Amino acid sequence: MRLSGTRAWLIVWGVAVAQLVSWGTQFYAFALYVVPMETSLGWSRTELNAALSIGLLVAGLVAVPVGSWIDRVGGRALMTGGSLLGAALLALWPMIGSLWLFYAVWAVLGLSMAATLYDPAFAVMTRTFPQDYRRAITAVTLVGGLASTAFIPLTQFLIERMGWHDSLFVLAAFNVLCAAIHGSLIPRAAPPAQRAPAADKGEGLRAALAKPSFWALTLSFTLNALTFTAMIFHLVPLLSDRGLGMELIVAGFTLIGPMQVAGRILLVTFGRRLSMGGVGSLVILAYPVVVVILMLPPSAATLFSFATIYGLANGTLTIIRGVIVADYYGQRAYGAINGAITMPTSIARAAAPFLAALIWQASGGYTPVLWALLVVALTSAACFWLAVTLERRRVRPPAAGS
Repeated sequence: MRLSGTRAWLIVWGVAVAQLVSWGTQFYAFALYVVPMETSLGWSRTELNAALSIGLLVAGLVAVPVGSWIDRVGGRALMTGGSLLGAALLALWPMIGSLWLFYAVWAVLGLSMAATLYDPAFAVMTRTFPQDYRRAITAVTLVGGLASTAFIPLTQFLIERMGWHDSLFVLAAFNVLCAAIHGSLIPRAAPPAQRAPAADKGEGLRAALAKPSFWALTLSFTLNALTFTAMIFHLVPLLSDRGLGMELIVAGFTLIGPMQVAGRILLVTFGRRLSMGGVGSLVILAYPVVVVILMLPPSAATLFSFATIYGLANGTLTIIRGVIVADYYGQRAYGAINGAITMPTSIARAAAPFLAALIWQASGGYTPVLWALLVVALTSAACFWLAVTLERRRVRPPAAGS
C-alpha cells in the first residue's frame, strides 16, 4: 500500500494518536503517581520507581518475539490486545495494596508497552507502507512526541480533581480508545514488503546479526538509552541540589516535548534527501553536548539550552532509529531486527536510573555521574559513526578496474 488516499492517511494518523495516548498513559504518567502513592501507601520512592524499571525490562526481553509476530501476521491483533491489556492493568493498579503485586502488574504492563509503543508501530508502518515507510514513521512520531506535553498536565489535573485512584480509571479508558483505533485501522494481515529480488538474500535477522554494523549500531542506541534515561530521571534532583526552583525545572521539562516535535518537523522539511546515517552522525553529538551543559553553573539559560538541544536531538533520533533499520537491513524482517536492537536498549533504559543513583550514592554528588554520562555519550557517538562507516563501505561500488 502506498501512503496516499484517505484510507492510508487515516491508518497513519490513527496509529499516531494511539501512540500519543499509549506513551502518555503507560510511560509518562507514572512519575506523577509516585508522590501520592508514597503518601498513601507508605512505599518508598525507590520501591515505587523499581516498578517502572521492571516494566521496561520485560518490554525489552520480549521485543524480538513481538517484532517477529508482526513480521509474520501483522500488528492488528497484537496492538489491539496490548491496548486492552494496558487498560485492564491500569484499572487494576489502584486496587493493589501489596508492593509485590504492584511489581507483578508492572511486569505484565511491560508486555503491554512492548505491544503498543513505538517499536511495534514502526514495524506496522514499515510493513503497511513499504515504499513510504519514512513518511509514515515520521508522521507517527510527530504526534507521539507530544505525549509528555499532553498527558503530564492532563494526568496531574485528573489526580488533583479525582484523586490518584480514580484518575487511573480515566487513563484505562484512554487505552480502550487505543484498542478501538488499532482494531479498526491496522490492516488485518501485513502486506508483503516490496523488495528488490537481489536484496532478498541479504535480508533477515540472521543476515543482520552477521554484519558488524548491526552490533555497532545496537551498542550506540543502547548507550544512548542509558545516557538520556539517566539524565531525565535524575534531572529534577540534580537541578534541585544545585539551587534551581521547581517551577523553573517544570518549565524546562515542558519545553522538551515541543522541541522533539520541532526536531521532527525540521527533519521532514530539510532531510528528505539526506541519508539517515549522515543526519544521525550529527544528531548523536548533541547528547555529550547536553551533558556538558548540565556541568555548567545552573541557571534558566543553561536549563532551557539543555531542554532545547535535548528535545531537538531526541525528536530526530527517534525517526532516525526507526528508519535506519529498514535502510540498512531491509524490510522483510524489520520487526525482528528492530526488536533485537530494542532488547538491550530497553534493559539499559531500565537500569540507567539505578546505575546513576549508585554512582551518586558512592560519590555523594552528581558531578561524577555527569562525567560518567559524558564518557557513555561519547562512546555512543563513536559507535554510531562506526556503524555508518561500515555500511557506506559495504554498499560503495567497487572502483573501476578492481
